[in-house]
Amino acid sequence: MRGVVKRFGDVVAVDGLDLEVPTGLCFGLLGPNGAGKSTTMRILTGQAVADAGSVDVLGHHLPSESKLARARMGVCPQESNLDVDLGVRDVLDVFARMYRVPAARRAAAVERALALAGLGQRARDRAVTLSGGMQRRLLIARALIHEPEIVLLDEPTVGLDPQIRQELWSLIVGLREQGTTVLMSTHYIEEAERLADRVAIVSAGRVVAEGSPGELIQAHAGRDVVDVFGSAAELASLRRSAIASGLPTRRSGPALTYLHADSYDGRVPEGVRRNATLEDVFVRLTGDYVE
Repeated sequence: MRGVVKRFGDVVAVDGLDLEVPTGLCFGLLGPNGAGKSTTMRILTGQAVADAGSVDVLGHHLPSESKLARARMGVCPQESNLDVDLGVRDVLDVFARMYRVPAARRAAAVERALALAGLGQRARDRAVTLSGGMQRRLLIARALIHEPEIVLLDEPTVGLDPQIRQELWSLIVGLREQGTTVLMSTHYIEEAERLADRVAIVSAGRVVAEGSPGELIQAHAGRDVVDVFGSAAELASLRRSAIASGLPTRRSGPALTYLHADSYDGRVPEGVRRNATLEDVFVRLTGDYVE
C-alpha cells in the first residue's frame, strides 16, 4: 500500500498509509480503536475502494484485480458471518467449492481444516451453536481451506477470554511456522508482541512506527523503564519537571513511566524499574502523554 487514503464523509479513516508486508512473516497491524485497521483490511480484500494511493496484493493491483487477489488469500473477519443454516463441515465444504479446491482434494481439505480448528467432534453441529472461541477457530479454518498464500486476520481474538485467546495464538504460530504470510490487525498489544515478526503501529490512519517488536521497544522505550507512583497532583508535577528536563515519559494509570531509564540514570526519580515493553511504545506513540 502506497499513500492510501480512505474517507467516509468528513472522516478520514486512512490517511496516506504506506505498508509493505514481507512474504512468510506474521505482520502485526497494531493501533487503538478507530486507527484505521479494519478499513485497511477492507481495502485489501476489495470490500472498500481507496480514494487515493495504490494497493497491490500478491502482484495484483486493486481494485481492478480484486477477485484474482482474493482467490489467493484467506480472510478471517472481525465479526462472525457464519451461515445460520449450515453445519460446521458444510461451512468448510461450501468454501472449498467457492475457492475451487479440486473435487478429488476437497474432502481431504475439509478434514484438514477440521483438524486444524480442533472441531472434528463438532463437525455435524450447526456452526452458530458453537461457542465464540470455536466460531473464531472455524472462521480461521474456513479462511485456510484453499491453502492461501496470505491470510488476513482482522482482530482475530477480540472479545474472547484469555484461555481461548491462547488457543488461537497457537493456531497463528502454526501458520507462521508453515511459511504462510499472516497480516493480523489487533489492538491487543501483548498479542502483537508475542506473535508478530514485524509490527506497524497505526494512529489516525497512518503508520507512525514500524519494525520488529524488539526494535520498536529499543528505539522508543529503551531497555529499562521506571514507574513512579503517586497522586494525580504529584504525577502532574513530575511530568512538568520531566518535560523541562527533556526526560521522555508516558502516563501509565496511577504512575508516570520514565522511558529510556537506562540512559538517564541519576536523573530519574526512584520507582519500580522493569523491562520496557511494546505497551510503553504503543502508549507513547498513540496516547495523550507523548514527549
